[in-house]
Amino acid sequence: MEQARKTDVIVTEGVTKVYEADGIPVNALNGIDLTIQSREFTALVGPSGSGKTTFLNVISGLDSPTEGKVWLAGQVLSEMSGNELSDFRRDNIGFIFQAYNLIPVLTVEENVEYIMLLAGVPKAERHERVIAMLETVGLTGVADRKPTQLSGGQQQRVAIARAMVSEPAIILADEPTANLDSKTGADLLEMMRHLNAETGMTFIFSTHDPMVMESATRLITLRDGRIDTDETR
Repeated sequence: MEQARKTDVIVTEGVTKVYEADGIPVNALNGIDLTIQSREFTALVGPSGSGKTTFLNVISGLDSPTEGKVWLAGQVLSEMSGNELSDFRRDNIGFIFQAYNLIPVLTVEENVEYIMLLAGVPKAERHERVIAMLETVGLTGVADRKPTQLSGGQQQRVAIARAMVSEPAIILADEPTANLDSKTGADLLEMMRHLNAETGMTFIFSTHDPMVMESATRLITLRDGRIDTDETR
C-alpha cells in the first residue's frame, strides 16, 4: 500500500514574540523558522520559559507574532480578520489542554459536540459522531455524565474526543499528560499514536513528559525562544 503523501501543514518564517514585563521587553520567541508536515507526531520540549507554550499559541493563531509569518494549512494567519481566524481555527485545529477545559454544566456528549454545533453540523450527525468517538477513546456509556462525575483520566479522554471529533488537520496538545498518573498517561499516549496512524492527523505536543518524548517521531528542543535541536526518528 502506497504511503500517503505528506504536505506542509505549519510553516513559520522568522517568528519572534516580544512581551513587556514591568516595562522591560522579554523575547519569548527569537526568529523561529520551522516546517511541520502532515502525519507528524512532534514533541516540543525545553526548560520552563523556553517558549513552548508561546509557540503553540502563535502557530494556532491564539496569539500573534511580533515579527514573522505563520502559514497554517496554506493560509497566512496574519492576513485573516478576527472572525475568519476564529472560523479557520475551529475547522482546522483541535486543542487538548493540561487542565482539560471542559464545560462543567454540560454533559460529556454536549462537551464533545460543541465545536460541531458551532460549525452547524446537523444534530443527528453530531450525535452519531460523538458516540463513535467516545467508543474510540474508551468512554462508551458516559455520554450523559457531567465532567465532575469522571476521573481525571476520563476527563482528558473527553478532551481528546472533543479535539478530534470534527476531524481537524492538526491537534495541538499543551502538557496533556501532566495531571495524570503514569499508567493513564501511557494509555492515552498510545491511543493518540494509534489515532495519528489511523487518521493521518498531525499531532504537536508541548511537554516535559519523557513518555511523550520517547513516543514522538520528531523531537524539537527550544531554548531561550530558539530551536536548539530538531531530531527526526
